[in-house]
Amino acid sequence: MDKPTLQNRSYLSVSIALLAVGALTFLLFRNGEKWLRSILIYLSQAGWARTSVSNWGVSWRVASRFVSGTDREAAIATTRALNDKGLLVTLDYLGESCTNSGEAQQAQAEILRLLDDIEKHKLQANVSLKPTQLGLKLDPQLACENIRVVVQKAKSVGNFIRIDMEDHPTTDATLNIYRQLRYTDKLDNVGVVIQSYLYRSEGDIEQLIGDGARVRLCKGAYAEPPEAAYPQKADVDANYLNLSRMLLSDKARSNGVYPAFATHDPAMIDDIKLYVRANNIPIDSFEFQMLFGIRRDLQVALAEEGYRVRVYVPYGTAWYPYFVRRLAERPANIWFFISNFVKA
Repeated sequence: MDKPTLQNRSYLSVSIALLAVGALTFLLFRNGEKWLRSILIYLSQAGWARTSVSNWGVSWRVASRFVSGTDREAAIATTRALNDKGLLVTLDYLGESCTNSGEAQQAQAEILRLLDDIEKHKLQANVSLKPTQLGLKLDPQLACENIRVVVQKAKSVGNFIRIDMEDHPTTDATLNIYRQLRYTDKLDNVGVVIQSYLYRSEGDIEQLIGDGARVRLCKGAYAEPPEAAYPQKADVDANYLNLSRMLLSDKARSNGVYPAFATHDPAMIDDIKLYVRANNIPIDSFEFQMLFGIRRDLQVALAEEGYRVRVYVPYGTAWYPYFVRRLAERPANIWFFISNFVKA
């Protein structure tokens, strides 16, 4: 990548300064993590920051820790390598909040090609997608139609589609699309995501258990207002464990619920493992999911213990928002980014 212009370098310096201030705040103050997260979420959505950071080579060097590559070929190669280690994969073509129907159609076409490549190479992988990438903020019906084509294609090649969850204003529309595909269109190869930081999630889980849904449970990676989400990490964690119990309940399993627990937190993972053993729950009735580039050692260790482990592998040129949200989730990554910037 070319070095940025003087103006872009100035913008990038502002970004780095904000990161450094946020990191210092994190170290010095009790509520620093909250402020740091807010700064990073702001940067993930700021157009000027995206333009500056995306054009600076050091950013990609750091981002490539979390993103498999900018094209489908890199994603396929990464998937094959992970499969060779006994790890399952969910592939994600990066992008969100498209601005016109043409962008949504382009994303749909790429995901359809991705499904063909998974089938061609006989990979142990499915696909995750974001509704806003396929038109949700333009027209929910457009998004539903675009996603329907993808899910139908996946069904024809024996594959599965996970509909990712984004920020809380899109939750109802996302769940509506899922139910339209699952129950009106009778497509059983589609699942959804629930975030434990939202107050509403227990009610959503109860309904999804009744539906026999395939649910990925995560904590959530967007900046949400206190009226919608738990502001304290301890409450988010407690709700995560509560929801995991619900998804592993006798009722859930009898209804065909297959949960995926998306977390890198060893304490959370150990708690789930203990609960499963104590209740004689088969370890092939759920899976752990982790992000590409994070806790690779733990991914392999769990697989070697016999657990199903699926790695979320993103790719594409629209890597900036995803990358910055990963920084928000783990402050230690910020120092890695800043040190590489200083060396560049």
